[in-house]
Amino acid sequence: MKKYLSFFRMRLIAGFQYRTAAWAGISTQAVWGLLYVLLYRALYLAAPERLPMEIQALCSYVWVQQAFFSGWNPYAWEGELFSAVQTGTVAYELLRPADLYTMWTARTLALRLSRGALRFPPIILLGLLLPAPYGLRLTIGPAACGAFLLSFLLTLFLCCCLTMLCYGLTFYATDPKGIISIFAALSEFLSGGALPLPFFPPLLRRVAELSPFGSLQNVPLRIFGGDIAGAAILPALALQLFWCVVLAAAGYALLQRGLRRTVIAGG
Repeated sequence: MKKYLSFFRMRLIAGFQYRTAAWAGISTQAVWGLLYVLLYRALYLAAPERLPMEIQALCSYVWVQQAFFSGWNPYAWEGELFSAVQTGTVAYELLRPADLYTMWTARTLALRLSRGALRFPPIILLGLLLPAPYGLRLTIGPAACGAFLLSFLLTLFLCCCLTMLCYGLTFYATDPKGIISIFAALSEFLSGGALPLPFFPPLLRRVAELSPFGSLQNVPLRIFGGDIAGAAILPALALQLFWCVVLAAAGYALLQRGLRRTVIAGG
């Protein structure tokens, strides 16, 4: 365990060094947040009865989403790891006395936390400074707030599991671009990244919620805004935990099988 904590710490420190990229990310998320709020405001003013979520819940959804975008963005990959599989330099990783899946998971988790930690305070502050109902407001009680924090951690781990699944699939493809493109499109659409799932047609919404992508940002964001509340919180958390276990096991098995069938030539 100590060696994996060392990998995690080194990647975390390295991620904190990219402050210029962090400021670029902050400005991008701030602009996108304002654009989304203005869009939902226009919809609310035109036909408030047609919106499946309260405007305050929607705006809180947007600001928390933008604040933690870098942390639970499901397609925040490291090109270096894709390249390692394609070029065969993964052999150097295998020389280390460590489990490759756990080591890469620690790196992925550190990357997400370092990016998110640098970006979320200014976005949260901007959301708090905006007037109601277009800003960020804490409208849930202590119990729901604790459920949000737990769901946030599960989302973070689930994102890492999905990322590791993509790395594992790279062992079976000559070029990972197809995997990346399909995965990015599905995750953006089905996780509530482009549009909250309550806006979906009933059948598509149910499919999205039951998929692993529906257990990503959709759950903590809707808990925070109060759209998932009361007795509905526990099943949502249980589904997140289920997908964490299933995808971690699938990703580990896929990676181990890929390593067994890998042939590295050269000197």
